[in-house]
Amino acid sequence: MEQLEDKSTATARYRMTGMVFLGAVLLGLAYASWLLNDWLEDSQKAPINQVLVSGNLTHVEDTQIEGVVRGKHSESFFELNVDALHQDIEALPWVYRASVRKRWPNSLNVHVVEEIPSARWNSDSLLNQYGQTFEAQSNDSALPDLFGPGGSEQTALQGYRAMQTLLNSASLTIDELYLSERFAWNVILSNGVKLNLGRSEFVNRLQRFVDVYPLLLKQGKLIDYVDLRYDTGLAVGWKSATSVEQES
Repeated sequence: MEQLEDKSTATARYRMTGMVFLGAVLLGLAYASWLLNDWLEDSQKAPINQVLVSGNLTHVEDTQIEGVVRGKHSESFFELNVDALHQDIEALPWVYRASVRKRWPNSLNVHVVEEIPSARWNSDSLLNQYGQTFEAQSNDSALPDLFGPGGSEQTALQGYRAMQTLLNSASLTIDELYLSERFAWNVILSNGVKLNLGRSEFVNRLQRFVDVYPLLLKQGKLIDYVDLRYDTGLAVGWKSATSVEQES
């Protein structure tokens, strides 16, 4: 009987020891997990040491990108929200697209695609190569000024490109283009000549102007405007001597 009791007591003791050991292991793991999580959340223990910026950049400075990282995203390397950082970088002027990738153990790779300005739009914004508006400042005097109702940005840019292609053959350049609410086209060339092209067949009408332009120059007078809203022919307005003197 005593032998059975001794075996039972030993078994209970082993079980108790095992439970104590298991509890100690679990507590140790929980403490280690807490320490690891605290270390990961502490930006001083896992900081972003380097921001590597790539891309064909003209208007965007590396310091702008790093300023967004340091100023708005001071989390540790592991806690950094890449999606949120990506959105903040794309919100910068002149940034068309951006990609952000973590680079182990403490760096970020940021690739930037810049906006390519194609025109000024309604005097308060720019149009990129896709006819999308973006807010930025440009001192590029070669950019044409396009004007039109909201939602007509791509139409205006496509029309400008088609017209400028025709005008290149006559060494003429569009300075301003106006697209009315009724989608009538008016153009001012860099030499001051105003073209009224109307709503339909504006490309064909512009080709008519290009064809007769050399003849108009032979008149020895300065052109004020050319009205091309006719099935055939055109109307020409000449600058008066008074207006020429005022311009000079």
